Amino acid sequence: MAVAEKLSETQIGEAVASLDGWELRDGKLRRQFKFQSFVEAWGFMSRVALLAEKMNHHPEWFNVWNTVRIDLSTHEVGGLSNFDVELATKINALL
Repeated sequence: MAVAEKLSETQIGEAVASLDGWELRDGKLRRQFKFQSFVEAWGFMSRVALLAEKMNHHPEWFNVWNTVRIDLSTHEVGGLSNFDVELATKINALL
């Protein structure tokens, strides 16, 4: 089983630069997504939930109508880890 490894400041900067649409906010990776409808937003959240469950790495997220905001961090390491970057990359691939 993979192990969460805390990212250094340099690694965080590189990750944010390489992840389209993601930013560093309050020590977390954050991205906001807008869809045409609530149903599309909910469908996206369902697909993300399946990815997260498979990785056993779950996001913090917020949904209002057609908008989904996702925050990623790893509680076990007290910051950002390789798991956050991997999940963000997989989420981007859903679009």
